[in-house]
Amino acid sequence: MLRLTWVQPEDLLGHELHQAAQDGREPSAIAARWRAAGGAEAPERAGASAQPPTRYLRLLAEDLLDELADLPGKLADQEPTDLARIKSLCPNWPTPQATSSPRPATLQAAWLGRAVGCLLGKPVEKITLDGIRQLARATGNWPLNSYFTARGVPAELLAAHPWNRRSAPTSLAENIDGMPEDDDLNYPLLNLLLLQRHGKDFTTADVAKLWLDELPAGRTFTAERIAYRNLLTGLEPPRTARHRNPFREWIGALIRADVHGWTNPGNPAAAAEQAHRDATLTHTANGVYAAMFTAAVIATATTGTHDIHTCLRTGLTVVPPHSRLAKAIHHALQLARKHRDFDAVVDELHATYSPTHHWVHAIPNTALIAAALTHADGDFTGSICRAVSGGWDTDSNGATVGSIAALLAGTPAALPDRWTAPLKNRLATSVGDFNGIGFDTLARLTHQETARP
Repeated sequence: MLRLTWVQPEDLLGHELHQAAQDGREPSAIAARWRAAGGAEAPERAGASAQPPTRYLRLLAEDLLDELADLPGKLADQEPTDLARIKSLCPNWPTPQATSSPRPATLQAAWLGRAVGCLLGKPVEKITLDGIRQLARATGNWPLNSYFTARGVPAELLAAHPWNRRSAPTSLAENIDGMPEDDDLNYPLLNLLLLQRHGKDFTTADVAKLWLDELPAGRTFTAERIAYRNLLTGLEPPRTARHRNPFREWIGALIRADVHGWTNPGNPAAAAEQAHRDATLTHTANGVYAAMFTAAVIATATTGTHDIHTCLRTGLTVVPPHSRLAKAIHHALQLARKHRDFDAVVDELHATYSPTHHWVHAIPNTALIAAALTHADGDFTGSICRAVSGGWDTDSNGATVGSIAALLAGTPAALPDRWTAPLKNRLATSVGDFNGIGFDTLARLTHQETARP
């Protein structure tokens, strides 16, 4: 029987119970009913449980998902999703800076940096923190400083911590032959198409239509897959982000934010507002803030005139200051400044968030991104290696950190050849007509959108 990931009601229910507790609702009574009926916990790392449920359990899961959605929350006032309310909570909402468009070379560096960071993290996605450390140490690659390899890894270690099944054939050092397809690159490509077709005044409905036209459903995951399903059942944004979607505060909107930042150099507010219109197709509250934060950081970095610390501070100005995301980022920045050893930073972040948050949730992953960039002082290699070595959503974190650090580097020549040469200026994708495109061409296309009013 086909066990489609990220959409089965009986799998969503466990995730929604966790999400309800995190966003200030009280789900214990509903959780007790689910467990009394024989319902299982959410799959820990996979997108679907191994065995299908009874028909009764599936119907019960659907009913309980709707009941959970009706529970009153305690955090709605300090964590709104509406843009006007978000802005009203942000006393230092940023103003535009006078700046020129970035050179195509800078945007090429950003595309390359995103690809490199993603590729570094792909083979260890879903592997535990301890497993990542053991695999890297087994090949003398710790602290992490190059792509992962299977050469020299003991068989028993690989049996205990197998590489990501889909990614290992294309992302281990000995297998890399160009940049393989990944959703962390597919979404920037989609947003480039979005701007080409609709300009910077696009609507959330424009994003939805573009996905239906250009994004294969099988290339979506978590909140994006739920929103896609909701669109096909006739729901419209922003309800697509809320209906039976326990992943609405996970990392998916964050990984779509880069193009919004790249095309608004020196205007973090405009970048954040674009990211908001994109994110609300699939996400709410902290899932949206993570995208806005990232877009604002990138818009600031794209100017080439600010260090990473200024960029991160600017990103925080578009996040409600009493939100869980803002608190997590401040915590991460504090840890990064406190500890010389980044492993100590990571250990404290995991001790704080892993017991309560899924490894794809936006809050811990955004915190790790901020910590990695801060601890490495924006250095490219140091930033991507810290981000990936910190675990959780390794390829997505590596991609976002790589984009930001590469912008600060300013040019492809500033990125070490050992990272960029294996990409062979070639990107695989199932999006649009982009398959096989070069990063230099992507830079020119992005530059055209940056210069468009």
